[in-house]
Amino acid sequence: MPLTPNTNGIEKSNPGDVMSGFLRNYLGCLFKPWTRSRNASRLPVVSMRSAVTILGLQGFPLVKTNDDIATMILRIARSQGIRIADGDIIVIGHKIISKSEGRIVRLSQIKPSIRATRIARRTSKDPRLVQLVLDESKRMIKAAPGILLAETKQGIVCLNAGIDKSNVEDHDAYCLLPRNPSRSAERIAKQVRVLTRKHVRVMVTDTYSRPFRTGQSEFAIGVSRLDPFVDYRGTKDLFGNILKFKRVSVADELASAAELVMGQGAEGVPVAIIKGVARIRHSRRGSAHELIMPRKRDLFRGAL
Repeated sequence: MPLTPNTNGIEKSNPGDVMSGFLRNYLGCLFKPWTRSRNASRLPVVSMRSAVTILGLQGFPLVKTNDDIATMILRIARSQGIRIADGDIIVIGHKIISKSEGRIVRLSQIKPSIRATRIARRTSKDPRLVQLVLDESKRMIKAAPGILLAETKQGIVCLNAGIDKSNVEDHDAYCLLPRNPSRSAERIAKQVRVLTRKHVRVMVTDTYSRPFRTGQSEFAIGVSRLDPFVDYRGTKDLFGNILKFKRVSVADELASAAELVMGQGAEGVPVAIIKGVARIRHSRRGSAHELIMPRKRDLFRGAL
């Protein structure tokens, strides 16, 4: 069920009553149909497998600044008898990456500006918390009692600029998003390649609400070495109809699948390894930024 906003605490999930504005992140290319070409019949058919394996890494230690995430993942996988193979997808909850990159801040070190103080009065939030949101945002979208909706510097539209208190040590410490989640994912993929000689894909995830739906799901905010989409446009369905709009956000599907073994609370499983996925394509240029709806095609910007 949707979270109830409060004065000082921050949860990373977004309440359902402001979800119309989030459609720009999740509608993909719905309003940009594929145009049939002479080569439509030559488009490759997506291969499928009947089984996929998702393995959660149990017993992950608390991560501190400058910890080597790739080495930690490989050590724990080895202790559990999990062998890293070519094509594996390593899904990592962003918080351990943020911690390793020093993206933990303390409210006691924050001095709120005049603007932050004004917004704090309107939202009933701690003005130091509001200042953090302002510092991590490109623009503010909505400020209302208990609600502070922003577009982060990473381009993600979410509550509180993705700033999160859950599973962060110390009472006044808060976790920021990684500065560049896809770059972090690529760095870890390279380290795994050096240490194992295996070509893996890496995803960084966070939890958000979905437009017009109750509850939260895991989404990809950083990807490395995979195309975040499976594009069916130009292929045929069972009855020979040409598909014009079907472009599946497979990165978000993988993120949600991984969450089944990772959890959200005290499970202590921030990493999952997915094996046997045949739908994805390798891409050195793939980025989670592609998952964000461009403003020029956003039909819902004025809804909030």
